[in-house]
Amino acid sequence: MPTQRLRGFTLIEIMITIAILAIITSIAMPSYTAYVMRSRVPAALDVLSGYTTKMELAYQDSGRYGTAATGCTAVIASVPEFNATCVLADATGQAYTATMTGHGKMAGYTYSINQIGARVTSAHPKGSNATCWTMKGGACDI
Repeated sequence: MPTQRLRGFTLIEIMITIAILAIITSIAMPSYTAYVMRSRVPAALDVLSGYTTKMELAYQDSGRYGTAATGCTAVIASVPEFNATCVLADATGQAYTATMTGHGKMAGYTYSINQIGARVTSAHPKGSNATCWTMKGGACDI
């Protein structure tokens, strides 16, 4: 009588496969989440860079960046998950600071630029830097 050969996977083989997938997922998901968060930052930085150009054009027209009554002359474009603000540093309208502050998933990210082009990372989950804009935190990105 011929013996019948069984085909398929054993329970231990399936459990090992599931364990390997779980380990890979536990490593990959945090990296992917951080990548998605960093991908949202450049839009805010682009808006701040473009905003300085608008403010310089306003300054050439009127000799100031705004007035105490009206605030900053130019309007900052909106960026998803970031709140944009511009504050005059003095009553004469000769200085300003434009800021992008993250909210929602981007809470904890704050970037700013002023009239002389000084870029500051005021808040970042991995550390801030007062001399540049950083997307990964800590040292300046090149």
